[in-house]
Amino acid sequence: KMGNTESNAYRNHLSRFLPEEQSDIDGVFDTLSGSSGSAGAKNGKATKKTAYVQEPLPDQMTVRLYNGMKSIDLTGKSSALSEQIAKEQFVIFMSNLLKGNADEKVTIIMRMISKTEGPVKGKQIQEFTEDLITSVVHVLNYRKELRGWNLENTRDSASGVKALASQLLSELKLADGTKPVGPQLMETNFDQSVIEDWVYRVPQISVFLSVVIRQGLHVLHSLPDQTKDILNLVPGCKGIKGRGLVSLFDIPSIIYINSHLPAELQHKWQLLFSSRLHGESFSQLCGHIVNKGPCIVILKDLDGYIFGGFASHSWEVKPQFQGDNRCFLFSVFPSLAVYTYTGYNDHYMYLNHGQQTMPNGLGMGGQHGYFGLWIDSDYGKGHSKAKPRCTTYNSPQLSAKEDFTLDAMEVWAVGDLPESAGTKGKKSILDVDPQAQALLEMAGKSRQSEGLREPLEEGEEDD
Repeated sequence: KMGNTESNAYRNHLSRFLPEEQSDIDGVFDTLSGSSGSAGAKNGKATKKTAYVQEPLPDQMTVRLYNGMKSIDLTGKSSALSEQIAKEQFVIFMSNLLKGNADEKVTIIMRMISKTEGPVKGKQIQEFTEDLITSVVHVLNYRKELRGWNLENTRDSASGVKALASQLLSELKLADGTKPVGPQLMETNFDQSVIEDWVYRVPQISVFLSVVIRQGLHVLHSLPDQTKDILNLVPGCKGIKGRGLVSLFDIPSIIYINSHLPAELQHKWQLLFSSRLHGESFSQLCGHIVNKGPCIVILKDLDGYIFGGFASHSWEVKPQFQGDNRCFLFSVFPSLAVYTYTGYNDHYMYLNHGQQTMPNGLGMGGQHGYFGLWIDSDYGKGHSKAKPRCTTYNSPQLSAKEDFTLDAMEVWAVGDLPESAGTKGKKSILDVDPQAQALLEMAGKSRQSEGLREPLEEGEEDD
C-alpha cells in the first residue's frame, strides 16, 4: 500500500511536466544513471560520482544537488541506505524546484544548505548562496549563454559573487521581523519557515536554482515558454567586443542591476562611453550620451569604490532636472545595492554644460551642491553627499570620500536605442530636414529609411 500512495505522488509530480518535458527528463536521468533504454529508465539509478554533471557545474553544487535529491523521502522504500538516486527522487526534485511554490522548494533547499535536519546558520546560507551564484556564472559561461559578456571583458566575478550573496542575505528576516546583520547574521539560526519566507520574497534564489538545474543538467532548457524567468537574466552586450576593454561591471552585478530596470529595457546594454576609450573629457561624455535613451552610468573612484545610477530618460543638456521615479542610484563595490526614489523630491537626473549661472556637470539625486552622485564638468572631480541619506533616493554616500577623484567611467544605453539617436554623430536627412520627412510620409515612403538608422558597430556580439 505504501508503494501505491507513493506512486500516486510520483504520478502527480510527473503530470506537472508536458509530454515532451517528460521525455527530456527521462533522457537526462538515463544519462546521469549511465543507463539507456526504457528498462534502464524504470529502475534507473543516478550515482553521486557522475562526470556528466561535473563539467558544467562546480563540484560543490553537484554535491548540493545530490543532497537535495537524496533528501526526498520515498515512504516505504529502502532507498535511504543506497548511495544512488531513484527515478522518483529525481522527478520530485525537478518538479518541486522548477514548478513548485516556495513551500515545496524550501524543504529541498534546506537540505541543499545543510545535510542535517533542523535550523541552519547564517554562515551556511551564505555559503550556499555564494555557491549558487558562482554556479550560475560558471554554467552560463560554460553553455556560452553570457550574450556578448565574458569573464575577460568584465571585472573579476569573485568579489561580485560575495557582494550579491551578501545583498540577498540582507533580506533574511526573523519571525519577529528583525534583520540580523554582520557577524551576528553569520551565527544566527534560521528555521524552515524563515527560509521559506526568504525564498518567497527574494525571487533570485528560485531563478538561480532554475538556471543551475536547466543549464547545468541540460534539462528543459530548450522549451521557450519554460524559460521566461531566465530570458533577460543577462542582457545582450554590444559595443565592447574587440576593444580590449574590461568593464567596471562583473557578471553578478550585471544580473542584479538588470533585474531592477524596467522590464522593457532588460534585453540589451550597449556601451556609449568609456573614459578609457573616449578620453577623460566632459564634452566627450556629453557628446556620447545625449539623446541616446535610458542609460546606466557607472564610475570608479580612486579608492576603488564602484557606483552609479540608472537614468530613465535620454540625457539632455539643460539647466532643469529631468527623468522620472524609475531612476535609481546603486553601489557595486564594496557592497552591491540599489536605492530607489523616496518621493521627497523630483531631482532625478541633471546634466548641464557651458552655463554661467547654473552648476555644470552630471548629477543624480539630492540638490545642487549636494548630489547623491555628481560628476563635475571639470572632468575628474565629483562628490556623493548624503548626510545621512540622499533625499531623492535614500542612498548613503556611495564614494569612499565625500569629494572624490574619478578613476574611470562608463555609460551604457539600455534597451533599444531611440530612432533619433543616429550613429556616431551622423544625422539622417530625416532628422536634419523635417520637411523632407513630411514629403516622404505623404508619398507613403516614411518607413523605408527608418530601419537604416543604426548600423551595427564593428565587433558586435555574434548572436
